[in-house]
Amino acid sequence: MTERIVLAYSGGLDTSVAIGWIGEATGAEVIAVAVDVGQGGESLETIRQRALGCGAVEAYVADARDEFANEYAMPTLKANALYQGHYPLVSAISRPVIVKHLVKAAREFGATTVAHGCTGKGNDQVRFEVGIQTLGPDLKCIAPVRDLALTRDKAIAFAEEKGLPIETTKKNPYSIDQNVWGRAVETGYLEDIWNAPTKDIYDYTATPEFPPAPDEVTISFQAGVPVAIDGVKVTPLQAIQELNRRAGAQGVGRIDVVEDRLVGIKSREIYEAPGAMALITAHKHLEDITIEREQARFKATVGQRWAELVYDGQWFSPLKRSLDAFIEDTQQYVSGDIRMVLHGGQAIVNGRRSETSLYDFDLATYDTGDTFDQSMARGFIELWGMSSKVASGRDLRVAGE
Repeated sequence: MTERIVLAYSGGLDTSVAIGWIGEATGAEVIAVAVDVGQGGESLETIRQRALGCGAVEAYVADARDEFANEYAMPTLKANALYQGHYPLVSAISRPVIVKHLVKAAREFGATTVAHGCTGKGNDQVRFEVGIQTLGPDLKCIAPVRDLALTRDKAIAFAEEKGLPIETTKKNPYSIDQNVWGRAVETGYLEDIWNAPTKDIYDYTATPEFPPAPDEVTISFQAGVPVAIDGVKVTPLQAIQELNRRAGAQGVGRIDVVEDRLVGIKSREIYEAPGAMALITAHKHLEDITIEREQARFKATVGQRWAELVYDGQWFSPLKRSLDAFIEDTQQYVSGDIRMVLHGGQAIVNGRRSETSLYDFDLATYDTGDTFDQSMARGFIELWGMSSKVASGRDLRVAGE
């Protein structure tokens, strides 16, 4: 029986050429797998037909937009996950759902190997292959660009020689990856980290310097998940899409950062994540009134570690699973409404309310009706500073000897 290889397929030049390239290099049949995570562009049927036209023996396509929003974007939101305090893990959280469908297709079509289009320099090769090893430990992995010497020039020549049904154009100066959670742009002139990004690289966001009128929005959450916008019920996918539109129109969610890649290099990245950043901002402000102080402080540490694990391709790891359990437990009271104004590149919260809030007006007020017993403060301060006071006395005593 002829060996079969499952290929993560985008419909673009490189992965279209990879179908025949893999076939010629290995003698195997290729099954193309395309997963819609809200990246936009062509329909799955168009992509499926192109894969077959380029020589795939089967084409597996999946509309995973709701799955991606519910099972990958929402845990990211609950964790307030921002890698290095900036990046909402746009590409990192899409890889596990694609891996899940790659392994599913390998089982369905009897493939022994999974192929992806990553280079040997980036994070995604790790995310794909660690995920595949975890969900399908018997499967092998290959990367045509990394392992089979498939360069852009060779891809164009191969496509023209074989008459493949795809346009062959000169290389776009940027490498772009996008889904409903956001958009990532790198390479080209951006590799000089002194160069400012030009307006042409943005797509999800309008220029914030000349915004339309301020847009006030109310986001309702239930157990950490957005369930309504301005009183209209939404699914997680709809919430992200609506805020991509409204926050994007105000230029919210532009991120320019030099980040630490897993492979040991620093890389300059431009991100656009209007919906993700607006939701994370709103969610964090709701947590501020619904999560107890020490739990909130520890959750910030957990969220940072969670973001690092996911960035590093450890979505399916035991530690990530354990951190998920903690984060999920913190969300039981994160319900209520956040009002925010979107304007000029900013999402600014100006109102919050919750039936499960820990904010007590009578304790917080300085006006008549204050129920806070200020007489307790003197003894509290004395005890709180006791250990430092004793240590300071010791320091003075030793210094005087």
